Amino acid sequence: MCNCEPFASFILEATLSFSLSRRGLVLGASATALAACTPGGGEDNYVNVYTARHYDADRALYAGFQEATGVEVRALTGSAEQLLERLRAEGEASEADVFVSADAGNLWKVKEAGLFQNVVTPALEQNVPQHLRDPEGAFWGFTKRARIIVYRKDAVRPEEVATMDALGTARFRNQIVMRSSSNTYQLSTLAARIERLGAENAKAWAGAVRGNFARDPQGSDSDQIKAVAAGEAQASVCNHYYYFRMMRSEDAADRDVIGKVGFAFPDQAGAGTHVNISGGGVTAHAKRRERAVQFLEYLVSDAAQTMLAPLNTEFPIRPQIAPAPDLAAAGAFKEENIPLDALGRHQAEAARIFEEVGWS
Repeated sequence: MCNCEPFASFILEATLSFSLSRRGLVLGASATALAACTPGGGEDNYVNVYTARHYDADRALYAGFQEATGVEVRALTGSAEQLLERLRAEGEASEADVFVSADAGNLWKVKEAGLFQNVVTPALEQNVPQHLRDPEGAFWGFTKRARIIVYRKDAVRPEEVATMDALGTARFRNQIVMRSSSNTYQLSTLAARIERLGAENAKAWAGAVRGNFARDPQGSDSDQIKAVAAGEAQASVCNHYYYFRMMRSEDAADRDVIGKVGFAFPDQAGAGTHVNISGGGVTAHAKRRERAVQFLEYLVSDAAQTMLAPLNTEFPIRPQIAPAPDLAAAGAFKEENIPLDALGRHQAEAARIFEEVGWS
């Protein structure tokens, strides 16, 4: 038995008893090739992952990696902030090998704290588009999410929400609801605008949208969708997967909400829709670096990307991998293309702008 006492608090998200065959998942040739590169057996044949993601699809990924390589995934879950603070506190003694989180802003904080090590391999470079990874190799995306505009179908025409700028016009006076500016998704959205158009433009946009609020910011992205459906406002902004989760929901009330709203990928005639990632990197003090790199490579492999697509409401990081059928039915869209680290570099400035315009 391996000595796992330093990791006694781990929640084991994947076990040998998890059967991929029960989910009808097929690993394919790429996973078989990965298996050929498996490190030798032994008491330390595992990789420790600190993850801010908590999806069933991720458990399938862990099981797929274990079946392909023989390496067990031990996943400790928590919020991105909690896990970052844990990494800081543990320092060189940390048993974490990989850190995974949604939003490049969260990943950038880990990089800035000096808690990632740069990793660049041919497999990662080949499989992750350049604008969806850290330029120095500190972290790599493996899924992506789009920031969409949700609108009430009985009050808004799709062409009226074709751009993010539209949300700040007189057309939507007292008709916009949003979540708090302290939310990472909001900070990254504004940080992307700062990168493209500068701080002055970003402040003007944030102020104009703030002037159109129907109420003070509150709740999650799902709550904004519900508020629009209920007639509290006519439009909002959310990550696309909140919409699709509600559309897939077994709860009839959620499906009724989706029946009242539509969505648009904004700025298709301009810079494209803001896109963010879920991603991961090898921690600075990884004790099992080889397995950590192998795990990152697996996340962007044919096997993992094909497995994840039908299980998840995010888009695959690889454009040649088809997303889930309901996402595919939404159609292709133009993505904003900016350096991913900009979402972190401009985060503090975005927070300052939100505060200055009164977006709480």
